[in-house]
Amino acid sequence: MTDHTMSFAPAAASARNWTLTGAVAAAIALFLYFLPEMMSGYWLRTMISVTALVLASLSVSLLYAQLGMISLAQYALLGVGGWFALRIAHGTGLPFELALLGGGLAAALIGLVTGLPALRMRGLYLAIVTLMTAGALQVLISAFGFPDGGPGILGKSMGTARQMMERPLLAGTDEAYFRYAVVVVAICYLIVWLHIRGRPGRAWAMIRRGEICALAGGVNIVAYKVWAFTLAGFLAGISGGLLAGGVGQLDATAFPASQSIMLFAISVIGGAYSWIGPIIAGLLLRAFPALLNDFRVDGNIATIIFGIGLLHALITAPNGIAGQLGDFAKLVAAKVQTLSGRART
Repeated sequence: MTDHTMSFAPAAASARNWTLTGAVAAAIALFLYFLPEMMSGYWLRTMISVTALVLASLSVSLLYAQLGMISLAQYALLGVGGWFALRIAHGTGLPFELALLGGGLAAALIGLVTGLPALRMRGLYLAIVTLMTAGALQVLISAFGFPDGGPGILGKSMGTARQMMERPLLAGTDEAYFRYAVVVVAICYLIVWLHIRGRPGRAWAMIRRGEICALAGGVNIVAYKVWAFTLAGFLAGISGGLLAGGVGQLDATAFPASQSIMLFAISVIGGAYSWIGPIIAGLLLRAFPALLNDFRVDGNIATIIFGIGLLHALITAPNGIAGQLGDFAKLVAAKVQTLSGRART
């Protein structure tokens, strides 16, 4: 049986592998540092959104790959994180980092509540329940809107100009904020990596293989399922806070329940079992439609393409684009090794 749990962390790697990994990481870091200088303002703002949505996809992948559970409420949790980040920033004047953390914790709490049905449900039934949760959050967000510096518990301005969320002191420009968002995403990746490499990851792997076996192994299924949904909610909330900081405000109509379905589908297409998958998903969600708009092609065509891509992923490529890229890289490496061996002989 193929093990589809996330293979994020390399196993005990040789010194050569660690050197290669470090070189690749350094190259990516340099690329990200100089990338903002190469982009227009439009594409820079697009990439800020891509960076934030990488975390949203990571939250979906965490639940799907580790526990085999489908949550269709993750995009709505972005709205929750953005709402509380905006409210904290406008209402208290606390630094951006504390507002971002507050949004993440608020979404984590909602994620915990959303995950309670997972204690007794999974598959289609869990997907329906979480989608209903997303619908309920959509109604609340549409009814109350997002805080914009006004008085009262909702923070809505009446007849006055809307205030924009202040960015971090060191990330006032779009270029600096993009780099800031990349650092935040890297920290969140590290948190997930530590979970997967630690006791939670081992417990999640046992639960995925069979709850009876997990119980026999002494795993507290309730605690670890709730833990996973709470962590996924936190990641989604941080994503919403980053979006709020990038734009300065959020639109109440931008978080429909249908977007949670789209987020899950794109996460599967990108590759839910790989570190690279959420990055590909973020690019597909924002950069691909923006690219179509650049060529004056209706961005809604992307939805059709995503539908075809989802069918392809479910039928022939369960590991998504990231898995196919990995297989291609292995094929190329094998060919190169074969050719080098022939050259020596």
